[in-house]
Amino acid sequence: ANTFNVGNMALEENTLAQEVTQLHAEICSALADSRRILLLYALSDKPRNVSELAEYIGISQPAASRHLKILRDRGLVIAVRQGPSVEYYLSDERLIEALNMIRDILRDRLTYQANLIGDSKYSL
Repeated sequence: ANTFNVGNMALEENTLAQEVTQLHAEICSALADSRRILLLYALSDKPRNVSELAEYIGISQPAASRHLKILRDRGLVIAVRQGPSVEYYLSDERLIEALNMIRDILRDRLTYQANLIGDSKYSL
């Protein structure tokens, strides 16, 4: 089998494929909607209930509940009953770190593209 060097680890091709498949199924698909990412950012500030989350990101409570169910099912948020309401928490603070890194990459790409467009104006 082929071996890939990822960071300081050498992963067998099958292991890498399995991990990528699992990553997509469990995390990437949960992040495929921008409202779910906004919910994660809202929870990075503090735990919140569904009404607070819905208001915070500007969606209906039923929509927030549907998105939270997906995040809960994928293990990205934890729901804890607090009396009559349910508080939601991030399951792992590293999610926000990872999202911020991806945002940095996107920002750098957009800057690079803007510079290419700017440079092409002067080369005509």
